[in-house]
Amino acid sequence: MGTPDIRDTPEEWRVTATETPFTGNKTSVRRDEVVMPGGSTAHRDYQVHPGSVAVLALDDEDRVLVLRQYRHPVRHRLWEIPAGLLDVPGENPLHAAERELYEEAHVKAGDWRVLTDIYTSPGGCDEAVRIFLARDLSAAEGERFETAEEEADMELARVALPELVRGVLAGELHNTCLTVGVLALTAARAADGGLDALRPAGAPWPARPFS
Repeated sequence: MGTPDIRDTPEEWRVTATETPFTGNKTSVRRDEVVMPGGSTAHRDYQVHPGSVAVLALDDEDRVLVLRQYRHPVRHRLWEIPAGLLDVPGENPLHAAERELYEEAHVKAGDWRVLTDIYTSPGGCDEAVRIFLARDLSAAEGERFETAEEEADMELARVALPELVRGVLAGELHNTCLTVGVLALTAARAADGGLDALRPAGAPWPARPFS
């Protein structure tokens, strides 16, 4: 038996009916009736999400910029990396990532790469996230962005990458983007070509096409 082609591929099964029973501020819930193999149909409920970007910002001392924020659905205060929604349809994800790094950490970066692209919970949500690697960090100009709600209580820190990896593997850190980001960065460094082999910041993103 040969080795299969190990890559995700687009595919769309036929939908015979759809409805949106709930619409929120940023997301909604959709119910589709999907034709299964063999001809039967099944209902699939899922959250419709605009997509997100996240930034693993790495400084010259090999520390990652992280923030601690309360997340009500899981009743936890989680350590995370800067991240935010793609609020504008078709927005360039790099521009969104630069904005989030400025707003949440008052930092700018001189070097940007795509670290990885993920679906956070494809069984129940269509959210796609692009995680960037940002290096050559410096303080942003001007006044700090005025935060509100959960972000008004954020705690910022710079933590050594090995300590974050240890925390992930010990079950002490749970945020998806932080977990995937620090493990992907560790793997990228060990791979052929190292970080220089990462995709450029403007690489195509079929899950959330942009101009």
